[in-house]
Order: sequence, then C-alpha cells, then structure tokens
Amino acid sequence: MSFLQIVEGPLFIFAAAVFVLGALWRLIGIIRIGRKKDISPPKASAAAGFIRGNLRHFIPRGIFAKRTMVHIVGGYGFHLGLFALIFFGAYHIDFLNERILGVSWPAMPRWAFLMVSGVAFSGLIMLWVRRISDPVMRLISSKDDHIGSWLTFLVMLSGCFALEQAHDSLRATHMLLVDIWLVYFPFSRLMHGFTFVLSRGNSGATYGRKGIDL
Repeated sequence: MSFLQIVEGPLFIFAAAVFVLGALWRLIGIIRIGRKKDISPPKASAAAGFIRGNLRHFIPRGIFAKRTMVHIVGGYGFHLGLFALIFFGAYHIDFLNERILGVSWPAMPRWAFLMVSGVAFSGLIMLWVRRISDPVMRLISSKDDHIGSWLTFLVMLSGCFALEQAHDSLRATHMLLVDIWLVYFPFSRLMHGFTFVLSRGNSGATYGRKGIDL
C-alpha cells in the first residue's frame, strides 16, 4: 500500500471518524449544559427568536459595519469561498462521490475554481492579519486560533499544488494535511463552524422570549 493509499484510505477513515464523533461529542455536551429555566411569562416565541437570531447575524448592523468591514469582507470571502471549493471543486466532488456519498453533482468550471481560491485565500489572510494587528484581537487570540488559521492555509495551499496532479506526492501531502485538519477540528476553535448556530440561537431565543425585536 502506497503512502497516497494510506492517507486516502485508512488514515482518512480514522480522521473522518474522529471529526464526526468529536464534533457530535462537543455539540451534545453543549446542548446538555442546557439553559437556566426562565420563570417569567413569555412575551413571544423563543423558537422564532432562535431562528431570527441566526439569520439576523448574517447581515452586518450599519452602526458596526464600518468599524468591522475588514472582518466582514474577509470572513464572508473566506468562509463562502472555502465552502464553494470543498463542495463544488471537480476533484472534491469526485472524491466525495467515490469515497463517501456515492452521488455526484455539477462542478464549477476551472476558471471559477481559481477565482474562488483567490477570494478564499485573500479572506483568510485578511482575517489573520487583523488577528495579529488589532490590539483587541491579539488580546483574545490564543495559539489555537493561529494553529487553526495556518493549518487551514496549508490545507488550501497544498490543494492548489495538487490541482495539476503532476505527482502523487503532492496529492498525498494535501490529503495528509486534510487528515490532520479533520482530527484537529473538533478539539479547537474551528468548531465555531458548527457551534455558531447554537451561540447565535441562544441569544436570539433569550431575546425572542422577552419579545425584543432583533
């Protein structure tokens, strides 16, 4: 068995299992903490507030938008770009079809993949530069934030090198970094990719129950 077969076979299965089980463990743990019972009479629906809380946060508030424009542009550019690369990149669709899902769907053209890659890279770099240059962001950032950013960057960069499929070692390096990223994800702040729904929803439910319009 070659190194490429190992990182795309048993090692990937192990990493994917850790990712899924670790993420479920974290999410179930958060949900089990629960919320303190509110004995005041509800003025509106907490469930509706949960939904509004999530949707409302996707739209920047005008009063804060100017001060956080770098964060907004970088955040949307990176996250939407990464989503598009993972689920609409031709090689990724083939991998998901052959190894996991068993179904396929149309891929974005090569020119779009390259353009979206540039947007995703730019967004990630903008977010990291803001993290190290803004005094408040530096204060609340930990090694975990930087490791997550750089590991994600290396996964994306190695993917670009492997794009031409010039040598199996490039693809193997990319897959090894993907496996490491999958194992690291559930035990790091990268979990905000899932937990943001609970965090925003909790605030929305609290305000929604009190009848406060978000």
